[in-house]
Amino acid sequence: MSNTYTNTGTYTVTDIRKTFEGFGADFRMIASRTGKRTINEVEDFINDILIWAETKNLNYVDITLVDSNIKPLKAVRYKVDENGKANQSDRAGNNNDWQNLPNTELRVVVNFNKNWTNQTEEQRNNFMSVNNFRCGWGRLDFDNSYNHLSKDDAQLYASKGYELKKENFK
Repeated sequence: MSNTYTNTGTYTVTDIRKTFEGFGADFRMIASRTGKRTINEVEDFINDILIWAETKNLNYVDITLVDSNIKPLKAVRYKVDENGKANQSDRAGNNNDWQNLPNTELRVVVNFNKNWTNQTEEQRNNFMSVNNFRCGWGRLDFDNSYNHLSKDDAQLYASKGYELKKENFK
């Protein structure tokens, strides 16, 4: 069986939302398995992340389980590819190995592209205010290179060339 890919470059906000459905399902599952975030907190994070995605500001999003020393124990990264070739998503899941470990915390990391970083702090704050962001976002306070963890490629979530490539770090 041969897969044929095309990229028409015509994805819409609807395609971005459709692509992020897999991310949302994963995040809800991880939060439930770890017990480290409520469903309301997860929905607030998803709301903010979707706004950044829809306005083409995202490079990647990480969900990371850190210990009491803020050392990552496990993570998943979702890399944005606005020029992908896939038209449909893999099925969400494969999050069964996330556990509710004592003295851990579930963190969300957002990494931005130049659309966001080229704006002034005032412009970014105004954007977040106008778009009714729900979470208090701060600076990264741990190393998210995950060099001490092994990396595996996982699902690909996509719609009409807008892609989220999932990578697991264990």
